[in-house]
Amino acid sequence: MRLAGGSPHPAPPSVSARAWPEIPPGRRPRLIATDLDGTLLREDKTVSPRTLAALAAAERAGVTVFFVTGRPARWMDVVAGHVDGHGLAICGNGAAVVDLRTPDRERGVPYRFVRVRPLPSATVLDVAERLRRAAPGTQYAIERTGGIHHEPGYPPLHLDPASGIAPITKLLGLDSGPLPEPEESEPVLKLLAHHPELAPDAFLRLARDTVGDLVAVTRSSPTALLEISAREVSKASTLAQCCAERGIAPEDVIAFGDMPNDIEMLTWAGRSWAMGNAHPEVRLAASAVTHPNTEDGVAAVIERLLA
Repeated sequence: MRLAGGSPHPAPPSVSARAWPEIPPGRRPRLIATDLDGTLLREDKTVSPRTLAALAAAERAGVTVFFVTGRPARWMDVVAGHVDGHGLAICGNGAAVVDLRTPDRERGVPYRFVRVRPLPSATVLDVAERLRRAAPGTQYAIERTGGIHHEPGYPPLHLDPASGIAPITKLLGLDSGPLPEPEESEPVLKLLAHHPELAPDAFLRLARDTVGDLVAVTRSSPTALLEISAREVSKASTLAQCCAERGIAPEDVIAFGDMPNDIEMLTWAGRSWAMGNAHPEVRLAASAVTHPNTEDGVAAVIERLLA
């Protein structure tokens, strides 16, 4: 979920020889799992005609495609018209499975939550207090199914106004303030932690050392913005659930990604490609490296697999 700017990791001048591992004849995947920002999407947040054609060809060949992203459901309009026949996407780094083709009329949104893996509010508060002691100056936002709520010092997203702005205890409904906690109707999907000074990877290491016993901590932004989920929640674990429901084994899955929040998914899948613009640790974790997202790296692999 890269929110601003170009790629934080410039692409190498040419794609590594690891980009094209030997593909056994007739060994097509049964499922393609792809990240969005920095992976499937171009820098202008659109899907190129070549990539759309590759996704359509995969679906015609009987290969299921899953979008697996850190984005919240309300940011999925960019790909909602291109979702596979099943209509589902994995959002919030695995915290939610969303049906992008079925509107929730009660909520007034064009999608429906199929599965939610929430982060308990008591855990959110414990994590926030621990992390702020370890990294003074940390500011928080809470991503609920109904929108984002953040502290006054958290950098606002101009395209995504907050549903509530208050100290985290009030956002959680754990003090006497006027904001009640919608634990059942709007569960917490992610805690977002931003630090104005620390380097992104340094902040990630510090957070994992500090609260990694309680939650899953990752990042996908070029800034020091951490994404914190319930302990067992990741793109990989929710993708594994979706695959098991369809009788699809890991060896029949290929995956694409570019940032640390993709690493578990890339190592779980039978074969995986890091983008040419990927974080160095992501390149090491993947089976291979493809072209950058600006050069249709996902499409290039799909075309070869279907040839």
